Amino acid sequence: MRTLVIETSTIACSVALIESGAIIARAHEVVGRSHAERLIPMIAELPNGGRADRIIVDCGPGSFTGVRVGIAAARGLALGWGAEIAGFSSLPLIAAAGFADRLTDDIAVIMEGGHGEVFMQAFSADLSPRSDMVSLKPKAALAALAGRRAVGNGIRWLGVLDDGLDLTEALPDAASAILLPAALTALAPSPIYGRAPDAKPSVPK
Repeated sequence: MRTLVIETSTIACSVALIESGAIIARAHEVVGRSHAERLIPMIAELPNGGRADRIIVDCGPGSFTGVRVGIAAARGLALGWGAEIAGFSSLPLIAAAGFADRLTDDIAVIMEGGHGEVFMQAFSADLSPRSDMVSLKPKAALAALAGRRAVGNGIRWLGVLDDGLDLTEALPDAASAILLPAALTALAPSPIYGRAPDAKPSVPK
């Protein structure tokens, strides 16, 4: 079975084709907020236009707009191709790449969360969670880090608080999905926002 991986949760946009346990094609670009403009052309440039039997898409947490662009594209392609569709989270994806780069006992993934906060979750080397996903102010995230190695695109917030931390800056890459266990690529293809919405419905007086 050929799988198309779509990843749009940060300023990066990436796609990959995986078949028989191997990456057969991949593309990764830093696009800022231009996911809507770049994603479909990147898929079209893959072998056979990226057509696959299964599509897995990053559901977040991360960029609100980026996540929604990726999921919308995945749903549309799955409908057109008659393909299976499922989701995965950006947090274990980044952790998996971090462990592949340098094996440690555990890793805390720190991602930009907006409003001066970061998304944070710790993982063991087998990618089982050591903590729940939370959205925290940097000082609270530093306390929760508890000396762990940290990876992600939100580490700068912690680096300014303590220059002695073990930090690795990283953006998610669709090709890293090959490192994820099957159970972590079987989520519902719906956004994982990671924090409560800013707008709240008015309460009748």
